[in-house]
Amino acid sequence: MRSCTTCGAQVARDDDFCGTCGTYLGWGSNPDETAPAAEAPAQRIPTTPEPGPDQPAPVQPAVPVAPRPESTAPAEEAAPDGPPCPACSTPNPPGRRFCRRCAQPLAPAPEPEKTPRRTRRARNVDGHKVLRRLIVLCALLVVVVGGVLLYPFGTYAVQDFLDKTSDTARIGPVGTTASAEVPGHPAANAIDVVNGEYWGAPGPEAWIEFDFDQPFRLVSMLVTIGPSTKAELFDTQARPTSAHITATSVDGRAETRIVQLADHPGPQQVDLGVSDVKRVRVEFQGTTGLTEGKHVAVDLIEFFRRN
Repeated sequence: MRSCTTCGAQVARDDDFCGTCGTYLGWGSNPDETAPAAEAPAQRIPTTPEPGPDQPAPVQPAVPVAPRPESTAPAEEAAPDGPPCPACSTPNPPGRRFCRRCAQPLAPAPEPEKTPRRTRRARNVDGHKVLRRLIVLCALLVVVVGGVLLYPFGTYAVQDFLDKTSDTARIGPVGTTASAEVPGHPAANAIDVVNGEYWGAPGPEAWIEFDFDQPFRLVSMLVTIGPSTKAELFDTQARPTSAHITATSVDGRAETRIVQLADHPGPQQVDLGVSDVKRVRVEFQGTTGLTEGKHVAVDLIEFFRRN
């Protein structure tokens, strides 16, 4: 065995890396190699005077015997019996942290488990959700309270919203009555979309009334004035300049709208928004182009309900 030059741990002679700190062991000198023994200084033999008759002759000292050399061959160590390295498959003794050949970590320390932690962003998102829910709840409370306190207006707002977002369908009356009509141009022509004829009144302040078989939500009307939608025939007769539209519901409640009419050919839309309508009267006021030999002409009147 020998010692690691970095951490001092005991390692085998044939290990390339320390099993404790992973230091490469091949750069340093072999710690077990010993420096060659210094040569013993030559023994100085003192000179002696010539022996006299009373002195014995000198004896040459014996040659010193050299010490027996000790064996420096490394002792064979038992092959390590442990798990193989995952990189080079070299067996390693149990308890090593690094491979003795390639310094690959043998038992990497498990990563500490990360405990879930709510970040500031997550807390802010949750706070925004709660705030939005509170705002929606407050808005619903305001709508409910407003609907209770302002019942007529709330009902009108809901119906108006439905009128603007729902589809409409044309509805025809079952009966038509007029205050006056010109021969050849009866009041029934005002609702006839096929023959292209018109209703003619002898003068201003004429009215026409329409009856329906069942109540409905009157969303809008289309009013087309003049004898025809063709520009070359439009000013051949007089045209009304305004209309008083009165919608009567099944309970006798009547609502009147005054509408100014533009003097040009083609339909003009009038938004009404009246519920449970059973009868509609249109009274025309004012005329333009009324001269001798002419009469007031209304080409077509159409009604639309919420589908």
